[in-house]
Amino acid sequence: MLSSAERGLQKKPLAPWQPLTMDSNVAYSVGPNAAPAKAMARTTAFARRTLPMLLAGAEREDAVSRDVLAVLTELVDVTARHRASTDVTSWITFDGVDVTVSVGDMGRTLPSPQDEPGLYLVHRVADDVGQHEGFDGGYVTWAAIRV
Repeated sequence: MLSSAERGLQKKPLAPWQPLTMDSNVAYSVGPNAAPAKAMARTTAFARRTLPMLLAGAEREDAVSRDVLAVLTELVDVTARHRASTDVTSWITFDGVDVTVSVGDMGRTLPSPQDEPGLYLVHRVADDVGQHEGFDGGYVTWAAIRV
C-alpha cells in the first residue's frame, strides 16, 4: 500500500520535463542486529512499498507481487539464519519478462526443501532457482519468477 505522498509522486511529475521514474531494480539491506523474523518483516515491508512502482503496467501485477513477496520472505529467512556476512541484502530486478529475487550472502549452499520446507514454495513459484558466489565469501541465492 502506498502512502498518500507516494501516490502523489506517481501522479505528478517533479517538473514538466522530469517525470518520476524507477530503475528496473531495487536493493535493500538489513544489518546484523536483525534476527531472521525481523529481517523478513523489514525486507517484506520495503518490497511491498516498492513493487507497485517497479511492476507498474506489467501483466498480472498483483499475482506477480504476491509471488515475489512469498519468495523473498523465504529466501531472506533461510539466508538470515545461515548468513555469511553481517548484512542480508536483497535485490529485486524486473527486466520486462522475469522478476529476479536475489538474497545474500548465505554461508552455505542452498539446502534442500526437505531441510528447509519454505523452499518448496520457492521451487513451486519460481521458474528457476540458483546460487552464485557472493560478495562476502558466501552465496547469493536467486529465483526468477515469470511475469
